[in-house]
Amino acid sequence: MFWGRQNVQYLYRIELFALTQILLKDQIMALAVGDRAPNFTTQDTQGNSISLTDFAGKTVILYFYPKDDTPGCTKESCSFRDRYDAYREKDLIVLGVSADDVTAHQQFSQKFNLPFPLLADIDGSIIRAYGVQRPGYDQPFASRVTYVINGAGEIIRVYESVQTETHATDILVDLGL
Repeated sequence: MFWGRQNVQYLYRIELFALTQILLKDQIMALAVGDRAPNFTTQDTQGNSISLTDFAGKTVILYFYPKDDTPGCTKESCSFRDRYDAYREKDLIVLGVSADDVTAHQQFSQKFNLPFPLLADIDGSIIRAYGVQRPGYDQPFASRVTYVINGAGEIIRVYESVQTETHATDILVDLGL
């Protein structure tokens, strides 16, 4: 069988694509229970500087979501809003993270009366540090993953499969609260 130059180039591109996918899979992995949560500093909904270390000694619910004001992200954020009093009563901090900017976060937060900060990760550094970058996107775009981080900065729960409408309640149940 004769392999022309075009066929060889085509096979080379397929092999290169497959290798890239394998390498990306190894690089983009969510952190695991027991891992130290990476610190970050970014802007919150109000444009204030906020770091994970600001919450030392407290349990933080850090949820990543793809995009403000989209159906699934709205349901998930509103589930936290609707259960927010229960989180506050237990002294749990809720923080939402996406690659949207502060203005988009402000509009989303105001539209749905979200009582907790949304964090702007426009350069994707937090998304990458936590291993939640959606593969196949050049721009920062988070997968729907939630971390529960204890007061010592250790990840104690990871949620990679989320039911958007009940997510906030599911976490409270899992934590025995």
